[in-house]
Amino acid sequence: MRRVAVTGLGAITPIGLDAPSTWNAAVAGESGIGFIQAFDASEFPVRIAGEVKGFDPASVAPAKEARRMDRNVLLALGAAQEAWRESGLNGVDPARVGIVVGSAIGGLPGIAEQHDVLRERGPDRVSPFFIPSVLVDSASGQIAISLGLRGPNYAPVSACATGSHAVGEGAELIRRGAADAVLAGGTESCIHPLILAGFCAMRGLVAEDEDPTKASRPFDATRAGFVMSEGACILLLEEMEAAEARDATIYAEVLGYGASNDAHHMAQPDPESVGVAEMMRSALQRAEVEPERVGYINAHGTSTPLGDAAETQAIKNVFGDHARELAVSSTKSVTGHCFGAAGAIEAMMCALALHHQTLPPTINYRNPDPECDLDYVPNEARKVELDVALSNAMGLGGHNGCVLLGRVR
Repeated sequence: MRRVAVTGLGAITPIGLDAPSTWNAAVAGESGIGFIQAFDASEFPVRIAGEVKGFDPASVAPAKEARRMDRNVLLALGAAQEAWRESGLNGVDPARVGIVVGSAIGGLPGIAEQHDVLRERGPDRVSPFFIPSVLVDSASGQIAISLGLRGPNYAPVSACATGSHAVGEGAELIRRGAADAVLAGGTESCIHPLILAGFCAMRGLVAEDEDPTKASRPFDATRAGFVMSEGACILLLEEMEAAEARDATIYAEVLGYGASNDAHHMAQPDPESVGVAEMMRSALQRAEVEPERVGYINAHGTSTPLGDAAETQAIKNVFGDHARELAVSSTKSVTGHCFGAAGAIEAMMCALALHHQTLPPTINYRNPDPECDLDYVPNEARKVELDVALSNAMGLGGHNGCVLLGRVR
């Protein structure tokens, strides 16, 4: 079985415009959540989000081309270009490099905007670039065009588990010999009135009018909902022997991947956490890793009352007594919930935790909850000896995905 290395990282998030700044902000506990600037949200019950700040589309594509792309595509393009550049991968056959980049919502904001054009100005004024720009696979297609990569290319869609599934499936392409390297991850840009209204109607968002940076507080007893955010993250995955032969920087090894479904409810977690537990067990079994080797879990941890408690229970179900020994944190406390990009961002956090032997904290953790009684790395980063880390992701529709990563010495 071919092994899979992580040799490149790219990210554009509410806490940084590249992977290093995103990591540094997460470790420092610096929140990227604030009052919405993209539009006037004063009439909404929720007025906060995690927005990407200072991003220049012209930095990733010529201005004319950038105007024809949805923002989620531009964010993905920037993250992919960074991961590719940072990996130092050169001279590879472009037909042997795959791309697996998905999104939960894709270009829905663009669909809404063009619907307004149709309604207000008529069918002749709808943009000819509309359809290609809003497809969920637009990001993976544009990355291929930008970098000239002709290998397997597709876009998984599994709500908030998308990024994890993309990384896991990208690693599988390498394991089975279908590709020698893969750009894998997720992207999302959904800070739009229609999306905000929809999530407000579902009553899943937290409203925080005084200090938005305190809104996302995973596992805290006062948690009251998640914060919608935008961003993109791409990991460059590479066959291990090839990465070692070219003396690449190897951040981590992808040891395993698990996927499941709750088969319970479209929006609410299964309180018994059967599917989530099966997901984690699957990753461990496929990787032939004993549960006791896992030292850190980057939790899905969205800061919802039901979700955080259910994930905590799943961790205890899988790890037993060892659940009290391992560390769990949620970097959504600083980024908010980047939906389709979240799983990839958090897989990157695990890779960097292994590389730097440092755990990013769960900020805003002040009030312990009896139902959430594990070590959540509260408020301050922690230096550790870490060999194996797990990144969890769960999405609407009961979709679950996790990526198991190991230290490379």
